[in-house]
Amino acid sequence: LCRHLRSKGFSDDILSQCGLFTKGKKGELLDLFRGRLMFPIFDVLGKIVAFGGRILADGTPKYINSPETVIYSKQSNLYALNFAKESKEKKMIIVEGYMDVISMHQAGVTNAVASLGTALTERQLDLISRYTEEVVLFYDADADGQAAILRGLQMLLQRGKKHTASTTKI
Repeated sequence: LCRHLRSKGFSDDILSQCGLFTKGKKGELLDLFRGRLMFPIFDVLGKIVAFGGRILADGTPKYINSPETVIYSKQSNLYALNFAKESKEKKMIIVEGYMDVISMHQAGVTNAVASLGTALTERQLDLISRYTEEVVLFYDADADGQAAILRGLQMLLQRGKKHTASTTKI
């Protein structure tokens, strides 16, 4: 990807800022998402603003996400909101990850979004409030998921939102 973008006239300075590359030990640019299944992250208008990547082989970290850039802030976006806002449902379901959202949409539950990291933020709640009055938190039953539900419920209660919370073992 780096070679291709350079051949199209992009400078290393621009490539360093776009969130697709990392610096190697010798200072060279390396594809950040090499060896990973890519998930495009769209803004609410449907424009790609970032990526998530899941490793295909054994290794860590399991997921890598685009860093914060001029056009992307994970605190201000919800994965798949561009699709879920078109749902006829009166509530939005917030889940933990890309695969959770994709599975739900494939099963016909098109009002699901993910919080781009376990922690739900005030900015994400501001964003989702434009499209729904009721929020369902549906996170994993592990310690991180349970803690995220408690934080999310506190934020929703402060806002006076209708809410439901659930955890599931995956």
